[in-house]
Amino acid sequence: MDKIIQELSAQNMKEEAPSFHVGDVVKVEYLIKEGKNERVQPFIGQCIQFKGNGVAKTFTVRRIVQGEGVERTFPLHSPRVVNVSVERGPNNKPRRAKLFFLRDRQGRSAQL
Repeated sequence: MDKIIQELSAQNMKEEAPSFHVGDVVKVEYLIKEGKNERVQPFIGQCIQFKGNGVAKTFTVRRIVQGEGVERTFPLHSPRVVNVSVERGPNNKPRRAKLFFLRDRQGRSAQL
């Protein structure tokens, strides 16, 4: 049973998964379907967590829009995630794997 699940997950995984870390500012290009049309929408923000493993691995990106925090979780191996590129690395290397403490901060202190 486990072998079948491993084979199915290996088929659905991307061969070249993007390489980035928690704390990096990333640009996620996501395929959006609006009616009959499809377009690529970029989402630029700071990666605050990785979760899961294998084909179920996800990452969460946070950004501030008009003074309000917006978080979006993307599946890493989804065919809808077209491209993930690192805009810049963190100024300071984070000491934690999940940066949820940034949710409580405002202004310049909400960045690493």
